[in-house]
Amino acid sequence: MQIGVICVRATREPALLTSPCLVAPDDQGGDSCSMSSTRTLRPAGLTGGAMVRRAYTQRSLIEVLLPDSDKLWDPILRQIDALLDDDVLVDRIAEALARRHPQSRRRGRLGTPAAVVLRMLVLKHLHDWSFDECEREVRGSLVYRAFCRIDGERVPDAKTLIRLARLLDEPVLKDVLARLVALGRARRLIRGRRLRLDTTVVETTIHYPTDATLLADGVRVLTRTLRRVGERVRERTRSVARRVFEIAQRSRTAGNRVSAAVRERSKAKMKVLYQGLMRITRAVLRHADAAVTRARERHPATPLPATIELVRRVLAQTRARVLRGETHYPGKVVSLFEPHTEIIRKGKLARPTEFGRLVKIQEAEAQFITDYEVCGRGQTDRALWAPALDRHIALFGHPPHLAVADGGFASRTNERAAQDRGVRHVVLPRQPHEKRSRLARAALRWRTGSEGRISALKRRHGLRRCRYRGESGMQRWIGLGVIANDLLVLGRAGP
Repeated sequence: MQIGVICVRATREPALLTSPCLVAPDDQGGDSCSMSSTRTLRPAGLTGGAMVRRAYTQRSLIEVLLPDSDKLWDPILRQIDALLDDDVLVDRIAEALARRHPQSRRRGRLGTPAAVVLRMLVLKHLHDWSFDECEREVRGSLVYRAFCRIDGERVPDAKTLIRLARLLDEPVLKDVLARLVALGRARRLIRGRRLRLDTTVVETTIHYPTDATLLADGVRVLTRTLRRVGERVRERTRSVARRVFEIAQRSRTAGNRVSAAVRERSKAKMKVLYQGLMRITRAVLRHADAAVTRARERHPATPLPATIELVRRVLAQTRARVLRGETHYPGKVVSLFEPHTEIIRKGKLARPTEFGRLVKIQEAEAQFITDYEVCGRGQTDRALWAPALDRHIALFGHPPHLAVADGGFASRTNERAAQDRGVRHVVLPRQPHEKRSRLARAALRWRTGSEGRISALKRRHGLRRCRYRGESGMQRWIGLGVIANDLLVLGRAGP
């Protein structure tokens, strides 16, 4: 029985790869693979010495070793795999990866291919995995290796994927989403005849904010940062923790369920504890201010100034809320680690107050999300209506026949804005239920489907709480979750 030999010859040129040739030994037992049979290939999508790859050049022998490997695939995942074989999508991701450093296109070692980055991030948000879980699942599954176009290559580790994911900002994700809209139109899944809007809150990863815990966070973060830059700082953790704990204990007897005398004593004691906590915070702030100049000389990129400004804002709002009784303080800071977090009240019984960002979800037919937006601070639902119509027209080239939203978007101005843009039927519930027409009732019943789509986004794709850091992380978390949802819709619809 003769066994084939795998011969791999590498050239000395760093930008060239040598393909293996599968040969059988000759009658004399020699190897028939010669220099003339060795083919040199350039990586796909590369010219010259480019370091940003679109995909790996060679596929492994997994498909040869497992002839029935196609039976392991989920049918929906197979459809998503075919959708991601789109040159426009891969080129857009490759362009984003090339902006990592000024000379990323020409210098350095070969990076992770754009197709691998896109597919691993899609797989991660399809299943709401962490980066570590994504790395582990892809490494241990032949199907996921084939889906991510890795096959026999090394799987990128979690830290590499985190660094590369940060390059996919809002414009990149919006372009990817627009391309999926174009693919949905090409498959006649969506036509842009209907439009429905809704908003939801995506929470940030923070603890419940109180004035005491925010001051304690400020002391802890400033002390830790000062020590990292070489400053000698007094340890105040125990004194701060003791005051925070006692404030929490006293707050239980400062409500309306106790007598007035007990309530007043608790509030007076809490005010004394807060004054001591603020005194410690001011001392740490003075130390940090004195150390800023020295730290800049040794560590130019120190985060001290930004942290000092946030702690000063926390001190100011604590002074106004606790000492002066101004509970409605504008521009409250609710987290030192996610300072873009807002306090949002949407009238829910289970969650009357939420801490995160307001997100607009815009849908067409077939529960396909055509656009999203992380709303600015204090932005109302009514202000989102006209930009949503303009975005729909830009994506489809024509206004929708039906545009519907809930009562938060309802106003005469918004109705006129939709009519001026050519929308035939505008349903914004401003009148009582008894006075609504049959068409309006049917449109509002269709609008309630957006609640189910938002619930699916939160349960399946993790939009209940953002696990990425910062405002850019929020944009990336929402965008990748929406893209995963649309790919799932396209995959279920079939070819």
